[in-house]
Amino acid sequence: MRHFVPFLLMIWVLSLAVACGGNKRDATLQHHLPDTLNVGTLYSPTGFFILKGDTMGYDYDRICDFARSHGIALRFKVARSMPDLLKLLKQRKVDILACEIPVTAEYKSRVIHCGAVNETYQVLVQHSGKGMIYDVTQLIGRDVYVEKGSKYESRLRNLDNEVGGGINIHVVEGEESLPTELISKVSKRDISFTIVDSDIAQMNLVYYDSINIGLRVGFEQRSSWAVSKRDQWLADSINMWAASVNAQEYSKQAMKHYFEMNRGPKPDSVKVDTPLVTPPGAISPYDHVFKQYAKAMGWDWRLLAAIAYSESSFDPNATSWMGARGLMQVMPKTARSFGVKEEDLGNPEVSIRVASKILRELDGIMRGKAGQGDRIKFVLAAYNAGSGHVTDAIALARKYELNPRVWKENVEQAMLWKMDPEYYNDSVCTNGYCRGTEPVDYVVKVLNRYEFYKKNYKR
Repeated sequence: MRHFVPFLLMIWVLSLAVACGGNKRDATLQHHLPDTLNVGTLYSPTGFFILKGDTMGYDYDRICDFARSHGIALRFKVARSMPDLLKLLKQRKVDILACEIPVTAEYKSRVIHCGAVNETYQVLVQHSGKGMIYDVTQLIGRDVYVEKGSKYESRLRNLDNEVGGGINIHVVEGEESLPTELISKVSKRDISFTIVDSDIAQMNLVYYDSINIGLRVGFEQRSSWAVSKRDQWLADSINMWAASVNAQEYSKQAMKHYFEMNRGPKPDSVKVDTPLVTPPGAISPYDHVFKQYAKAMGWDWRLLAAIAYSESSFDPNATSWMGARGLMQVMPKTARSFGVKEEDLGNPEVSIRVASKILRELDGIMRGKAGQGDRIKFVLAAYNAGSGHVTDAIALARKYELNPRVWKENVEQAMLWKMDPEYYNDSVCTNGYCRGTEPVDYVVKVLNRYEFYKKNYKR
């Protein structure tokens, strides 16, 4: 598929070749940077991940900026664990670890830390507004939920001792113990409090504006990129780049992009420059275009309309935090693979045309994978997150004895597992982390909207 980024599985390592620059240029010190820099990393919710076939992430964007500024290319190797990542560096299979390596005595004895230092700490996540607490002593008598056996449970038990006891500690196991799941429960007021790292909390704040993460409950933890002990020259090059005005401004914008831009549900109504005029009895002003392309696909046009509504609320000027544009929220890279310029995605006809081609390809990919009556659910999940993540979920379902051809409570369940490092680093997965709740919720949202349209609008 054109917009799917393939990975080559090599024992415990995934290799991804990404070109981020042109010709070689001298490093500013004694050594010359290579034409291609081998980069080791780990999949994570913020640093390095794949969404709709595009590779992105805070650390990914910054190392690409380094490569562009020095006119070199990058080749990525994605390890499945920190020990595997360090092994790659020791074996000289990668030149730099462009992910968050803790700045501790243990790691300092094995690597040279370099680049900007990221500082995090553990915070209390609570619902904002009435009932908020502002001091850890106010946790006495309160219920706090954390993952069993995690560093969060350890910190909470230490905190309980520090305040003299009385915190009601609840340990949670399974997928519901993931920080993202516990934060979601706080946002819904299903639970009152949880504890997570500040970077995870900040990332989730862009999804849930009803939570507060302002109360620190842990000590500062520092991390940065790292290189081999033998490569002080490369650390110096990274440090010099990181200290430059351009790199700092780029990092600031990347931080804003991944940690501050709202990613919550799209509102049911949107403001556009020109108010939409929907003819009487029509779903949208674009019904005739939906009908045109749905007919060529053999689909019900009302399903295309349901997708458009779920993507943009029929706003042709919509742009998402990840860069998807237009009525059908098509990624610019995907549009280019179909010969369409990014600036043309604001044209509703173009957006629907490209989306229909994407959906047709996804339908072909899922044909034979999904059981009768379930293929559309697989296709919708793939349209939302990318076919690679759905393929991973199918593989996980098969491995863990769920039905890989059935969506509900099977592949759907496996999709949720892809938020858990234990599963997205599994050997059967080739696309890493996925915020699984999004494609799962998307399938429900689109199909519910489709059922509404079927009841109220003629085919």
